[in-house]
Amino acid sequence: MNQRTTIESLKQQMQLFLNQLDALDPSQTSVDDVDALLLLLEQMEEKLR
Repeated sequence: MNQRTTIESLKQQMQLFLNQLDALDPSQTSVDDVDALLLLLEQMEEKLR
């Protein structure tokens, strides 16, 4: 598995986790935290290009 595949997999897993968390308790899902995680993953992806 290469690094790009790993980052894409992380994005998918994070989205699944956030969907489950939001379904269980929407008050625990912070938009700022989600945005920060997505930004971090995007930055990692950019470095690999």
